[in-house]
Amino acid sequence: MAAVSKPSDGVRLSKVMAERGLASRREADEWIEAGWVRVDGAVAVLGQRIGPAAQIAIDPAAKSEQSRRVTVLLHKPVGYVSGQPEDGHPSAATLVVAQNLWSGGATGPRYSPAHGRGLAPAGRLDIDSTGLLVLTQDGRIARTLIGEDGAIEKEYLVRVRPTDGRALSSAGLALLQHGLELDGRALRPAKVSWANEDQLRFVLREGRKRQIRRMCEQVGLDVLGLKRVRIGRVVLGRLPMGQWRYLGAHERF
Repeated sequence: MAAVSKPSDGVRLSKVMAERGLASRREADEWIEAGWVRVDGAVAVLGQRIGPAAQIAIDPAAKSEQSRRVTVLLHKPVGYVSGQPEDGHPSAATLVVAQNLWSGGATGPRYSPAHGRGLAPAGRLDIDSTGLLVLTQDGRIARTLIGEDGAIEKEYLVRVRPTDGRALSSAGLALLQHGLELDGRALRPAKVSWANEDQLRFVLREGRKRQIRRMCEQVGLDVLGLKRVRIGRVVLGRLPMGQWRYLGAHERF
């Protein structure tokens, strides 16, 4: 006689769906609640746990709903926070309104006020930084950009000034590329080079809190300005500050 599974057996279904790339965990829970997910032929329930061999089937209605979710690219100004409003500073998502839609952007869907709802930042920029910020309703994109595997490069232009008036040495530049720690953890290797006489170019595959500013402090540099110009293969380009555009159908991070 087969053993009866206990509620505590296995792994939470929404987690397995995220690991298999079917949906984000939030989307998975929404689909389960809507009755769009079956496990081994039976309709799934919220909180269900499954074994590694379980077969998961998704109703086409879920995929159709997922395809309608939008991703936008915003040129974030200083003074806006990436996530929820805090300490009196507005969320960058409040800029995603019709009057700020860039007319020079890639062709996207017809604008709807619904496109400004439920947008989550896929990676963050601190309040003092500008540049490319991705906001998405699609959990798959969020997972791709903020996953722990560090597959997606992020490129920044960083205007700096020596703290003590002495120029950054070659040894200091080498440390920025590899050898620094933050909070007791070694940083991954980075590509760091001079873009011009007072601006460094950083290419990172991780995003620790205020990472670039703290790296620069360790080698005697003050950061005067920080701008993200690329995430993977998607570039900020000519997108004006404070404006946004849809991620094009042809664009992939």
